[in-house]
Amino acid sequence: MKPEPADDARALLALRGQIDAVDRELLALLNRRASLALAVGELKKREGSVVFRPEREAQVIDGLKAANPGPLGNASVAPIWREIMSACRSLETPTRVAYLGPAGTFSEEAALGFFGSSIVRVPCASIDEVFHATSAGAADFGVVPVENSTEGVVARSLDLFLHTPLFIIGETSLFIRQNLLRKENSIAGIEAVVAHPQSLAQCHNWLSHHLPDVERRPVASNAEGARLASQDAALAAIASTRAASEFGLHVLAPAIQDDAHNRTRFAIVTHPDQHPAPKASGHDCTSLVVSVTNRPGAVHDMLVPLKTHGVSMTRFESRPARSGQWEYYFYIDLQGHPDEAPVAAALRELRDACAFFKVLGTYPIDVK
Repeated sequence: MKPEPADDARALLALRGQIDAVDRELLALLNRRASLALAVGELKKREGSVVFRPEREAQVIDGLKAANPGPLGNASVAPIWREIMSACRSLETPTRVAYLGPAGTFSEEAALGFFGSSIVRVPCASIDEVFHATSAGAADFGVVPVENSTEGVVARSLDLFLHTPLFIIGETSLFIRQNLLRKENSIAGIEAVVAHPQSLAQCHNWLSHHLPDVERRPVASNAEGARLASQDAALAAIASTRAASEFGLHVLAPAIQDDAHNRTRFAIVTHPDQHPAPKASGHDCTSLVVSVTNRPGAVHDMLVPLKTHGVSMTRFESRPARSGQWEYYFYIDLQGHPDEAPVAAALRELRDACAFFKVLGTYPIDVK
């Protein structure tokens, strides 16, 4: 027998009442958690330890994923608890985070995804300024792009790691969906497309097919391009839907990136005087930059300690040393933490084999 509409309405009302009751329980529990976080903060102040511990937050989220009975998926658990931890952390002290701005950039999205929304936002005009603000203490942390799955490394970020004291304490990866935005709701009459050089490159095929005669004009960030497009109807921007909302632009064409799985990896950086290196979490990455003397077999000898001690290398990039002598810096990611004996032994021997050796950071990585 088919239920009457009135029965469905009563059932819906009852379920909504149960949800309201659960929401009030959740709010009470969240406030209880916040009170405990404040008590932890007082203890940390007395002992002089830092508020934000990325390895501790990673362990909390991993534990929750392992204990999750469902139906809420683990992909939803992490962002929910990052927001909860962000709100609790902000009760102890405001966290200032620098990133490539203005509002609406993918860098801002990465910062909010990693730290949660309860932060003090410090938008910067360039990647150089992010490094400077974090080095000078104007921000506690910086968020910088380091690698894109389509276009490869972000060279400026890698170069700046060589010349600043900042080190990496975390990373986050963001799916990059590029959209063509404009003040006018039409593709006709566009004179120039403005975007960050990486985004222009990521959309090369689409632009060549749909706007072959339109100028491609690089700017400091996609959000800056969106801002310019909001002021000039002759311009179109490549940016996120977040930027479209921020600057009142129409989305003329969604998802115009050449690679459907386009992702960008961001590094979370800080000054060693501001924050200690994270302790081992059980799934860590150690990033370093090295160089070797220009002799036969030097690169091979550099990699031997990794094989000897069974340490996996997950990334290997080279950058010119700009010495005029055809020398290179090598950026390497290793699986593991220096507190682990095999990694410590490999790093000691690797240091001896290198003319230049610098650990860029050791940090927990997200395990899906």
